[in-house]
Amino acid sequence: MNAVNFLVNTLFDLYIMIVLLRIWLQVARADFYNPFSQFVIKATQPVVGPLRKIIPGLGGWDLATILFAFAVACLKVTTLSLILGAAINPLVILISGLIILTQAVFKILFWVLILRAILSWVSRGNNPIEAVMIQLTEPLLAPIRRFMPQMGGLDLSMLVVLIGLQFLEMLVNNLLTKLF
Repeated sequence: MNAVNFLVNTLFDLYIMIVLLRIWLQVARADFYNPFSQFVIKATQPVVGPLRKIIPGLGGWDLATILFAFAVACLKVTTLSLILGAAINPLVILISGLIILTQAVFKILFWVLILRAILSWVSRGNNPIEAVMIQLTEPLLAPIRRFMPQMGGLDLSMLVVLIGLQFLEMLVNNLLTKLF
């Protein structure tokens, strides 16, 4: 049963991250003709496309994609409950879906930052994935760079953002634990 739980968790988490990447690409106004962006769009378009016709955006936010990400998180909870034979409580599913989605936001932020750092060490600047990672992370890193002193060519803004992200994740998890 652990193997099945692992597989279901992994597949749902990966797809939730892809859907969240679509939202992040839209917010960051990243290059949608990049091969990485095209993968994200093609992986989510079969559901998001029709939803966008029904659910309008609000203030620059793609509500259809956000609701789809939430629905996938709730579907994950429902699937795991069915596998484990647990009772299905709609309120628990909605709250758990919100918590899963919040945790996924932190995970995707962390991994995109780590991927950008690794690519900056090994890439020669002509990697299309690196270009999208820069577009996604630069709005987070640029404000930190303005306040940090130069450290002999080392860019510590990534480290500051990762530490801040970990702190914020712990804070949010503590708040969610106390609320629910």
